[in-house]
Amino acid sequence: MPETTPSQTVGPYLSIGLPWPDGPDVVPADEPAAVRIHGRVLDGAGEPVPDAMIETWQADAGGRFDHPDDPRGPVASGFRGFGRCPTDPGGNYEIRTIMPGSLPGPADSTQAPHIDVSVFARGLLHRVVTRIYFEDNDNSGDPVLASVPEARRGTLVATKAGDGYRFDIRLQGEGETVFFDV
Repeated sequence: MPETTPSQTVGPYLSIGLPWPDGPDVVPADEPAAVRIHGRVLDGAGEPVPDAMIETWQADAGGRFDHPDDPRGPVASGFRGFGRCPTDPGGNYEIRTIMPGSLPGPADSTQAPHIDVSVFARGLLHRVVTRIYFEDNDNSGDPVLASVPEARRGTLVATKAGDGYRFDIRLQGEGETVFFDV
């Protein structure tokens, strides 16, 4: 009998790494500026992915990262910049965070406020990486978003929904989310 390869076993073992004690909150629960980002992870057939994991990394409202190499100074108290949330049986996820600030870009450009997202799921040997931009921000000058074909940019833009923003992630097929080669 042939041995099972890692690519054949990634699905059953992915859920072992999903639990994380700090949960999906990038900011404390009592943060007055908190916003909710939620959505679903869908496969190529439009079916929910019940065992995916979403990780987010972002700047604070002043455009600073919670990292010692960020030369712009310390982040706001209680802000960690990182969130992780497994999807539920319906493929749903939710992150509580704050609206990030603009960031310096290449060649003296400015990047629009955005959140970097990694998606881990069964069938993926490597994470896929995307960004969340926000529909009510001026994203027109963002050099990364401008590098995406105009017809596909909408897959990177979260829409206002009640008390936050909705951002669905389609792993493949029609309406596939744009993923970046990082």
